[in-house]
Amino acid sequence: MKEGSLDAPTREPIAWRTEDFYDAEKLDAEMRRVFDICHGCRRCFNLCDSFPRLFDLIDNSATGEVDGLKSEDFPKIVEACTLCDMCFMTKCPYVPPHEFMLDFPHLMLRHRAAEVKKGNKDFTQRQLAEMDRNGRMAVPLAPLVNWGAERDNKLTRPLMERALGIDADASLPKFASQTFIRWDKKNAGEVNRNAPAFGKRKAALYATCFVNYNKPDTGMTARAVLNHIGIEARAAYPGCCGMPFLEQAELSRVADQAAKVSKELVKLLDEGYDIVVLTASCGLMLKFEWPLIVPGNEDVRRLSEATFDIDEYVVAIAKEHGLPAGMKPLPEGVTVHLPCHARAQNMGPKAAEMLRLIPDTPVDVIERCSGHGGTFGVVTKTREVAEKVGRPVFRTAMQQARGHIVSDCPLAAQHIVQNVRDMAAKDGKDWPVREPEHPIQILARAFGLMENGHAA
Repeated sequence: MKEGSLDAPTREPIAWRTEDFYDAEKLDAEMRRVFDICHGCRRCFNLCDSFPRLFDLIDNSATGEVDGLKSEDFPKIVEACTLCDMCFMTKCPYVPPHEFMLDFPHLMLRHRAAEVKKGNKDFTQRQLAEMDRNGRMAVPLAPLVNWGAERDNKLTRPLMERALGIDADASLPKFASQTFIRWDKKNAGEVNRNAPAFGKRKAALYATCFVNYNKPDTGMTARAVLNHIGIEARAAYPGCCGMPFLEQAELSRVADQAAKVSKELVKLLDEGYDIVVLTASCGLMLKFEWPLIVPGNEDVRRLSEATFDIDEYVVAIAKEHGLPAGMKPLPEGVTVHLPCHARAQNMGPKAAEMLRLIPDTPVDVIERCSGHGGTFGVVTKTREVAEKVGRPVFRTAMQQARGHIVSDCPLAAQHIVQNVRDMAAKDGKDWPVREPEHPIQILARAFGLMENGHAA
């Protein structure tokens, strides 16, 4: 037996189809085994609130050890896990292939799945997870829906908090009046024939539910940038990747989405398209989580090996073929937040690497969890914790005082901008950053592809 491991982490397929996965006694025993290892290590004490809660429960138990824990307290630990994967990817020395085989996030997922099987579901979070249904309903009514979601709406937001548990102070995503897919079909892109990469590759932009329904500007900008650097690009969206269902531990729903979406996207692979994802969480799902949930699906396997994050893709094009000349500096600079689900993809800080291609532009990096975690930063019962976890990020962004705040996770970017502006307001300052942005939008600015904050 060796203490810790220097080997690259590996993950086992999630055995969610087996009865043992949900067996109460076996689950309790496994949680105690893992908690005992965590208790003896404590390297993850500052990653999220799950570990402080665990260690406080142990330290205040009758024995001061794991055997003094009460099983009925386990949900408090599980609740604080946002499935960010940072403990698994960056901190824990006992992940596979180490013989301790410790996978804390997937153990938290297993506990949630067991609760779901018993019928214990959160109504509000369950409804928020229906991204495609919600998007199809909200887009035709976008002005009305967005009015009701405004933070300063004193009529609707208190009602939403009382009835649904959605915190009245949380910024909620706005819906667009036109989806990215519909826009893409109406607007043909013109590829820059003078770009070094012209004719070398072509890309299908997997829109993701957020870009398709909430922020199509990200997709429009991504297509404009790819066209400008010589890449033929088109939009594709067979459906949500299922990350919201993963957060709610509805693994059968994730499996269904994986089979449905991959079946359509591999058709584009067969046509010679690279699959390029516009949101970090969705990239993580396609590359890593889907193969663990449906390990026997050949479409999923092929897709996982041919999917790129948008920043990763642009950096690869720049290295292999070069980029067109003409990028202009952005002297106001950029704060780049590297979201957990981008870091968990194990591809390096591609957003920062991409933006450092812009000449004479200060690029600061924040490599820490924003605390948002899907619905975690929205619902009343966990919003306070989300702000506590993200506070070091907010303080750092405020100190850096750059002209743009960007993240490959749109919800994290929104969470950061809201809290930085609130902190500035408390100090009597007017913070210059009004809207969260995606890194690809900054590159578009440098290329002169943006007009009034939108893709030209």
